[in-house]
Amino acid sequence: MQENRSYEYVVIRLVPRVEREEFLNIGVVLYAPTGRFLQMKFHLDKKRLRALFPGADIKTTQKYLEAFMHICSGSPDAGPIGKLTVPERFRWISSTRSTTLQMSKVHSGLCTDPASKLCELYEQLVLVTA
Repeated sequence: MQENRSYEYVVIRLVPRVEREEFLNIGVVLYAPTGRFLQMKFHLDKKRLRALFPGADIKTTQKYLEAFMHICSGSPDAGPIGKLTVPERFRWISSTRSTTLQMSKVHSGLCTDPASKLCELYEQLVLVTA
């Protein structure tokens, strides 16, 4: 039996008009200190975005999300931030912003498999269509 490991996660929110504080969950970043796990999943439903926020800049948002992916993986394409340690990169990604891409507060829990937990949170928090 696998033992539970702690994890932390944030939900990535698209906030096209910051002054209105309306948002759409578009991704999840999960960090598990044991195993140095830091990954994210995102989905931009273009049809839904255009319906809810007709003026949203989808191409720029896609580029920012891809930059976050590079940061999570520690890729050389992430620049100086990609050279930080895994915990430092998560803290950078999860920091409070007042831009069109914002992060929820950091949430925590226990799981046996961080990759499976990331998929589960992604399905619950991003792909929900209700």
